[in-house]
Amino acid sequence: MLKGRNLIDPMDFSLKELEEVFQLADSIIENPQQYSEVAKGKILATLFYEPSTRTRLSFEAAMLRLGGQVLGFSDANSSSVSKGESVADTIRTISCYADVAAMRHPKEGSAMVASIYSTIPVINAGDGGHQHPTQTLTDLLTIRRTKGDFTNNVIAICGDLKFGRTVHSLVKALSRYKNNKFLLVSPNELRIPDYIKKEVLEKNNIEFVELEKLEDAMQEADILYMTRVQKERFFNEDDYVRLKDRYILNKEMMDLAKKDMIVLHPLPRVNEISYEVDNDERAIYFQQAKYGMYVRMALMAKLMGVCE
Repeated sequence: MLKGRNLIDPMDFSLKELEEVFQLADSIIENPQQYSEVAKGKILATLFYEPSTRTRLSFEAAMLRLGGQVLGFSDANSSSVSKGESVADTIRTISCYADVAAMRHPKEGSAMVASIYSTIPVINAGDGGHQHPTQTLTDLLTIRRTKGDFTNNVIAICGDLKFGRTVHSLVKALSRYKNNKFLLVSPNELRIPDYIKKEVLEKNNIEFVELEKLEDAMQEADILYMTRVQKERFFNEDDYVRLKDRYILNKEMMDLAKKDMIVLHPLPRVNEISYEVDNDERAIYFQQAKYGMYVRMALMAKLMGVCE
């Protein structure tokens, strides 16, 4: 039973609970009209303290497609945060107006703080370089609908593995399923944090290899997860400029890959995937974005208790 629960970390839900969300998402995809008014009279609050396009609009579209309504802010400067209001007081107030809240914040742990003081379900829509659980649900639903399940895959993850919250969440999530192997492709400066390697991969005896060249991963990968080098996470712009074009997926690289490999990307894309790759049927990142709306519909419906 997920009614009234929070989603702060991808590990907050059991595998059985995740499957409930995915099954509801499948049902919504197959018959969206059946769910078009289940959240009538319900309100989503979107509390976005840093910029977002896909995640914020995906949440809003999801609530509207369930028949509910949306309120909130997309810029901290347009809220009482600019006056010095705390996250705790903001969420206490919002709890008086809405039935569920989606929160993005640049500081790690902010969504957890909000969940402590909230009387409505809080969904972490990204906190700093830490976690992004609904992107992980999006990634998992995409894998489930294209690969069939979450086991026996070689997952290559390329780009910013140090600051990439989508990467950290996905590795944690896929580590719960059997016989997966990770190929972690990044420059030395952007390697995946030690706590992910030690507490998630090594602790669970999951095979992984760290690579510096994307070419070295292409032939083996069943799933390629590309990420951008995130300018907003760098303190030194020179470092960003030096690293931002390290990996570019192009047609020649795709020719090395398996015929049934899939390419995922949490978006936005900068230049790490050439536009020519968009025409390859294995490039499914825009379909992935659409699945994100459906899985958020299922998640909110479960947390609000409007769908069993």
